[in-house]
This record gives sequence, C-alpha cells and structure tokens, in this order.
Amino acid sequence: MKQMQFRMHRYVFQPTALGIAITLLCIPLFIKLGLWQYSKAQQKQLIHEAYDQAKLDKALEFPLGITDSSANHVNDWKYKKVSVQGVYDTNYQFLLDNQVEGDRVGYHVITPLKIDNSNEYVLVNRGWILGKDTHTELPVFNTPEGKQTLTGQIWVPSKKIFTLEGPVDSSEVSAQLGNQHWQPVWQNISMEKYKRSVPFNVSELAIKLDQESTAGGFVRNWQIPADRITNNLGYAYQWFGFAFAALLIFFYISTTKVRPENNSATG
Repeated sequence: MKQMQFRMHRYVFQPTALGIAITLLCIPLFIKLGLWQYSKAQQKQLIHEAYDQAKLDKALEFPLGITDSSANHVNDWKYKKVSVQGVYDTNYQFLLDNQVEGDRVGYHVITPLKIDNSNEYVLVNRGWILGKDTHTELPVFNTPEGKQTLTGQIWVPSKKIFTLEGPVDSSEVSAQLGNQHWQPVWQNISMEKYKRSVPFNVSELAIKLDQESTAGGFVRNWQIPADRITNNLGYAYQWFGFAFAALLIFFYISTTKVRPENNSATG
C-alpha cells in the first residue's frame, strides 16, 4: 500500500498509518472529555442560579406525599424555599458527624419534624454545633418544644454519596439522647435506611433551616451545593488543549524538511 505524501516547497507531509490511527483516536476522545466537563460546568451553573433564586422567592408550602425516592417531583423541589409547621421529635434525631465550620470540626443536628395535620415527618437540618474533644461525649444542645413554624430550603440527600454506616458510639453514649436503641451519631445519611429505622412516614425531601428562622437553629452557613464552576471549565479547556496539541504533534512528526542536496538529486 502506497504511503500518503504531500509536498509543499521544501517540506514533505508523509503521515504513517499508526500516526493517523492514534490521532483519530485521541482527538475525538479529548474533545468528548472536554465537552463532558463543560456540560458539568453548565449543570452546576444552573444549580447556582436555582440556589440563589430560592433565597429571593417567597416560601412555598411544604409538599406532602413525596415519600417515594422514585417520585417524579423530587428533583423539581430541589433548593426551593418552603415553610412548614410542626413539632420536633427528639427520639429519632441524630448528629451528622465530621462537619466542618471554619477550622473546627463538629456535627449537623438533624431532627425530624411531625408536620401539622398530617401523619408525615420531614427531616430538618438545624445547623452546625461544635463537637467535644472525644467522640464518646456528645455535645449538649436544646430542642424547642411545642409547635414550630420554620422556613428553609429543600435538601435532597444524595444516594451516590451518603450511606448509613454502623454506630460509632457506645450504648452508654446512646443513652444521652434517651433512646437506648437509637444511633445518635451517623457518619453519613441514607434516607432509605432512616425510613426503615423509624416507626413513621418520612418525606423524601429534607429541609435546611433558614438562617433567619428562630425554630431552634444553630450555625447555618450553608454552602452552595456544587463545586466551583471554574474547576470544570478549567478541565474542559485543558482537554480541548490536549486535542489541539495532539493535532499539532501529528503534523510535526509527519512533516520533514527536504535538504537542498536532495532537491538537486531528484531534479
């Protein structure tokens, strides 16, 4: 099979079959990876916009009946600002471990709220509290009694990131919350496992308590639930750069300069 060859002035472009194959493989792959990272940046931009807009919108009434993870309406409620009334149930609240505020490590307080005029509960993230020096001693905190009216943003715990692990505290520590059979500290959260662990119906949607709410909140410096968009854009441009570099390398290694003596010999 005759090798492809193009000549322009004193330069000859003569690519090899291996070089063509590698280039045709690498360039589409790099472009695809770049588009993937760019798409992730676009998705996170939409999350940022929805998150910021929710802070400005009027609070909606918390939706009842979304207790199935496969419900179509779950994602539609993400980051929405909602309002709900009910009573906290401290028997099945827990502390979400390894939560950082500034340079200090503590917990997020997660308390179920019995919704008024309903048999449904919703998990409320009441904010961050500082942990003790050892995990065998739980921090002391108060939970308001009676009917509470609270506002906050919808939070849907991710199935891909959070899983419920075994207890990290002894039964003696469990007694501090008044329930010998309840795990008071969780390393992660799984809505499915929580539903199987409690004797009541729980909404698939959870709430992050608003900073202005007075319904028993703690430190609530909520972060935007997405990585920096510039990171994904940087990765995208990097992959596009690799594709362009692969093209340049292909032309460079496939091009040779003809020496003057070769010109005279072939003339």
